[in-house]
Amino acid sequence: MSKERGKRESRARTGIDYSLLVAVAFLIGFGLVMLYSSSYYTATIKFDGDSAWYLKKQIVATALSVVALVFFVVVDYRVWKRYTWIIYILSNVLILAVLSPIGMEANGARRWLNFGVMTVQPAEIAKIAVILLMAAILSTNIKKVNGLVPMLVVFVIALVPTALVFLVTDNFSSAIIIAGIGVIMLIVACRNNKGFIALIIGLLVVAVVALLLLGGFRATRILVWLDPEQYASEGGFQVLQGLYAIGSGGLFGKGLGQSVQKLGFVPEAQNDMIFTIICEELGLFGGIAVLILFAFLIWRFMVIANNTDDLFGALVVVGVMAHIAVQVILNVAVVTKTVPNTGITLPFISYGGSSVLFLMSEIGLVLSVSRHKRVRREEIRQ
Repeated sequence: MSKERGKRESRARTGIDYSLLVAVAFLIGFGLVMLYSSSYYTATIKFDGDSAWYLKKQIVATALSVVALVFFVVVDYRVWKRYTWIIYILSNVLILAVLSPIGMEANGARRWLNFGVMTVQPAEIAKIAVILLMAAILSTNIKKVNGLVPMLVVFVIALVPTALVFLVTDNFSSAIIIAGIGVIMLIVACRNNKGFIALIIGLLVVAVVALLLLGGFRATRILVWLDPEQYASEGGFQVLQGLYAIGSGGLFGKGLGQSVQKLGFVPEAQNDMIFTIICEELGLFGGIAVLILFAFLIWRFMVIANNTDDLFGALVVVGVMAHIAVQVILNVAVVTKTVPNTGITLPFISYGGSSVLFLMSEIGLVLSVSRHKRVRREEIRQ
């Protein structure tokens, strides 16, 4: 019997990770339900009896985000590697454009760009730009980026938009997320990272001490976090009402739509504090279920990243994973008084058109990696 040894070769697998897609779809659907539940009272008062105002705006943004997701899934993610510097520079220019006439102010903060048909928060674009550029540079120079100095050089990519977002738009929470994306991508990609981790921890400690010594409203937020009852008029009211909402929900909640705290007691119930309304209406069970679903997303990201032999694609997935993980952890930590209030939304669930649009774009990139990932075929004998 003759034997022929086939050559070891690679082939493209065109399988989208449907587990991830279904989980995201459920989060989006659940988010719309909770958005209406948490916002109808505020919308009725602010928009002449239109209780579904926030919901309608979010549905339009969600429809656009689905188009964006399909676009990024269909386009091979490797195409974006050629344009990473262009996207990165454009994102920084758009942050600066907030200071121009197209910049828009809302709720006392100037963080949006008004393009007429829609408004965009450039900080969200910066997150994708950092993910793509760092993935491109690390995948191309992975052997050179090993040790404290090379890691710090690459980290500048994340620090530039971090500084711009903080200084230009005064958006501290988005600045933290962008920096967090850079830190996690570097730690995952580089082996000799102990010095870098120690430096980051040291800088965090110095930053907290500096905030306390310099004063200002961010130092006040730390004091509010330590004793919200004493500083109720400086922001402790929101923290306390959020905790009341979580505590009053008990194990299984008061029932969908039955929250009391959303009736003007919890400020921004449809935004930063929506997790407290979830816990009040669906109880501890509902809150944990949401966190389990986010944990499932993180696991699927890890599976996709581990199962591709393209380092650029794997690092793109790691960057998206870092973004969502940091944002979820910070949001839940803020509403449970684990960390000082930073005003951060819960991905896919909180109200915000820019947020859902660019989050779905990132999911599209991840699904594109899954769809176009390459696997090894074992040697075949006949």
